[in-house]
Amino acid sequence: MIPQAAFGRTGHLSTRVIFGAAALSGMSADRSAATLQLIADHGVNHIDVAAGYGNGRAEMNLAPWLVTNRSSVFLATKTGERSGDAARRELELSLTRLGVDSVDLIQLHNLVEPDEWEIAHAKGGAADAMFAARDEGLVRFVGVTGHGRRIPGVHLRSLATRDYDSVLFPYNHTMLGWHDYRRDVEALLSLCAERDVAVQTIKSIARGRWGDGDVKKFSWYEPITDPAAIARAVRFVLSRDRLFLNSTSDARLLPLVLEAAAGGLSAPGDDELSADESTFGISALFDGADLERI
Repeated sequence: MIPQAAFGRTGHLSTRVIFGAAALSGMSADRSAATLQLIADHGVNHIDVAAGYGNGRAEMNLAPWLVTNRSSVFLATKTGERSGDAARRELELSLTRLGVDSVDLIQLHNLVEPDEWEIAHAKGGAADAMFAARDEGLVRFVGVTGHGRRIPGVHLRSLATRDYDSVLFPYNHTMLGWHDYRRDVEALLSLCAERDVAVQTIKSIARGRWGDGDVKKFSWYEPITDPAAIARAVRFVLSRDRLFLNSTSDARLLPLVLEAAAGGLSAPGDDELSADESTFGISALFDGADLERI
């Protein structure tokens, strides 16, 4: 079974792998049911979805399973809206799609750009609305997420402004090769440990951006597909205490991620990971031209 750890200060003992329910966005009902059965078989007790995944399709595909399994999982969703009224409406729509009265965690989705950050944190913005929803019992906790090389620094700013319960950002060996990114990540992890904020990671098995071709894509980035390399990438994340790994939206690789997490959390060597980068052409997903390479 997959190891568990305290999800920050929420009181939830979460599996170290969180099911990234973006994978459900384009699935049939039968395929969604089979995927959710797979995570249940591995004991995964934390699901992360978003209003924007598949224009709501992911939440709707999750709803039938939640009818009988809601109490067994920590349920998180996200809003991409920045104004308070719009964020509240989207949260209410998510609750309707999911068929639940409340979720455990609502997250401000991909809050990176300065203008959006200002709107979300202004009086009456999305942050105010989601903390108000918490006080009403529609959500239990509030977090913030983001992509890109700037996001650890933005999360530090967000945590200085509001008492968020969780953060989410990219974490893999390749991106941590950028000095400035690693510096911001370490500062963020230090603050989260001090305040007992839960830390979720994404892009653990990212290989790079898609090139030209007609390959059918199940995620916006090209993932690593070699089983041994996936196992090393997963262990790189989970060998570090307090980190949780959100699984890829390419559900074909979900069994390999789950098996890797259940197989031991010893850290791979830097030489092994560097060899994988060379062998499989792994590159950073986000532009690092102005960052110093370690």
